[in-house]
Amino acid sequence: MKLMEYADREMLAMDVANMLASELRAALQQRDTVTFAVPGGTTPGPVFDSLCGVKLEWDRVHVILTDERWVPESNDQSNAALIRGRLLKDQAAAARFTPYFSAESTIDAVAANLSEKLSDGLPIDVLLLGMGADMHTASLFPGADGLAAALAPDAPMFVALTLPGQPIRRFTLSAPVLQGAMSTHVLITGAQKRQALDQAADLPVDQAPIRTVLSEGTFHWSAE
Repeated sequence: MKLMEYADREMLAMDVANMLASELRAALQQRDTVTFAVPGGTTPGPVFDSLCGVKLEWDRVHVILTDERWVPESNDQSNAALIRGRLLKDQAAAARFTPYFSAESTIDAVAANLSEKLSDGLPIDVLLLGMGADMHTASLFPGADGLAAALAPDAPMFVALTLPGQPIRRFTLSAPVLQGAMSTHVLITGAQKRQALDQAADLPVDQAPIRTVLSEGTFHWSAE
């Protein structure tokens, strides 16, 4: 595991945004279209605020979500809405974006359909992830119904999961897709998440799904 430490979240956001921009440019020199997978949540917001103004060939970048709640974009829990508001503006407004929710279909049907349609864009060129204090990443949550299927070596690109006690289902990139990314960055903040990260290496992957990318990822941590 590669760990980079920062004095505060502002420095983390600026540094990570610069790294992502550099990696996207490098990928665009090699391929006609590149895939950039991003999370929702509050932690990556400042990264997106910096990245969206960067000049690169965004019209050749396909932005996808690492995971999503099965809600329309009018819902304040929608990751797609967050990405539209924080990343897909300014220079990055030219990027292609694929939201997942469909009011006309079921989450399982969409997972199967998009797994087939979007797999041509694999491997992911640049992957940005977060991590929870429970050691989840994307929507690979310990104890989730569907986690075993999402962790399987032959898992499809997308898998639908149900979290205990939560009525809203989740849509996530599977473990083999995350592991196959060309470049992976994970954002973590605070002492609790740092402690969880340190513990993850000694736990089985179903208890600490962040282990999916533990050896592949660059982890960016700020105590504040």
